[in-house]
Amino acid sequence: MDYIRIERNTKIKKGVAGTVRMILLVLWAIIVLFPFYWMILTSLKGYGAYNSEYIPKLYVTSPTFENYRDAFSAVPLGRYFLNTAIFTVITTAVMLVVITLAAFAFARLEFKGRNFVFVIFLSLMMIPTELVVITNFVTITNWNMRNSFPGLILPSITSVFYIYLLKENFEQVPDTLYYAAKVDGTSDFKYLCKVLIPISKPTLVTVTILKVIECWNSYVWPRLITDDQVYFLVSNGIQEIRENGFGRENIPAMMAAVVVISAPLIVIFLIFRKQIMAGVLRGGTKG
Repeated sequence: MDYIRIERNTKIKKGVAGTVRMILLVLWAIIVLFPFYWMILTSLKGYGAYNSEYIPKLYVTSPTFENYRDAFSAVPLGRYFLNTAIFTVITTAVMLVVITLAAFAFARLEFKGRNFVFVIFLSLMMIPTELVVITNFVTITNWNMRNSFPGLILPSITSVFYIYLLKENFEQVPDTLYYAAKVDGTSDFKYLCKVLIPISKPTLVTVTILKVIECWNSYVWPRLITDDQVYFLVSNGIQEIRENGFGRENIPAMMAAVVVISAPLIVIFLIFRKQIMAGVLRGGTKG
C-alpha cells in the first residue's frame, strides 16, 4: 500500500509540475508574441480610428488594408525589397564559400602557425563592432565604392563565428576517413565537397538562415554607406517612410510597412526552425 501511495503521489507531483511548466510557457509565449500581434492589429486600423482610441483596444472592428497600399505608394518599397534580395543572396552565397574554405583549412590542412592564426581570428570577435564599422567605412570610401552593391556586400562576406562553428563540425569527422580518402587519391576539394559538406549540411543550413536574417535586418552599415535611394534596403526604407513618406504620426501605416518587411523572416524561421536548432546543437557538441 505504501508503494502504491508513493507512486500516486509521485504522479500527482509530476502532473502539477507539468501543469505549472505549461502555464509558464504559455505566459512566456504571450509575452513574446504580443508585440507581433499588436503590430499586425495596428496595421489593420484606420488612421482616424487609431487616433480616436484614448484607451488602446486589443481588437479591430473595421479592419482596413489601406495602410499596406500606402506603405508601397509612399516610397518605392518594391525596389527596396529587390535591393535587399540581391544584397542578401549574393552576400550569403559568397560568405558560405569563404567560411567553408576557411573552416576546412583550419580543421584539416596542416600548415605552420595554423593554431596561432586561428587564435588571432577568434580574438577578432572581441573587437567592438563600432570600430569595425569605422574601418570598413574608411576603406570602402577610399575605394570609391559608396552607393554601390560591392560596397554594401564586401564587409559582410565573412564571419569568424561561422568559421568557428563550421570548423567544429568538420573536426567531428574522424581523421581516419580523411587519410583513407587521401590514400585513394581524393583531392582535398573533392573530399570537402563529397564528405564534409554533406555531413555538415544541418550546420550550413543554419548558417545560411541566420545570415539571411542578418542581411535582411542590416541597418547601420547600409544607412552609413548609401545615401542614394537606388541602393536603399528595406531597413532603410522604414526610416525613409518616416522622414519622407507619410510622416511619423501615421503609426498604422508604419506598422503595415513593418509587417510587410518582417513577414519573409517570420516565414523563414517558421519553416526552418528545426534546422536552426539542430545546426546550433550540432555545432556546440563535439565528440
